[in-house]
Amino acid sequence: MAHPAVLSNLIEQYETLRVLHAENGSPEVRQRLDDIAYTLCVSTGTRDVDTALIAARHRLPGARPEDDSVLTA
Repeated sequence: MAHPAVLSNLIEQYETLRVLHAENGSPEVRQRLDDIAYTLCVSTGTRDVDTALIAARHRLPGARPEDDSVLTA
């Protein structure tokens, strides 16, 4: 798994690009969003961006690793 600083940066980029895509919707923003989503998945060893975001946030400083409530159905 990637270093927490890298994960934090990827999360921030993903969230920013998601807002830009919602407002702009340009092909360039969509491609960059897809690239960041892919990098998040690879960096966390997951297969979809929602799971990757959860896994990445659990690695950030201040995360409560014993709290897996977001992972249970």
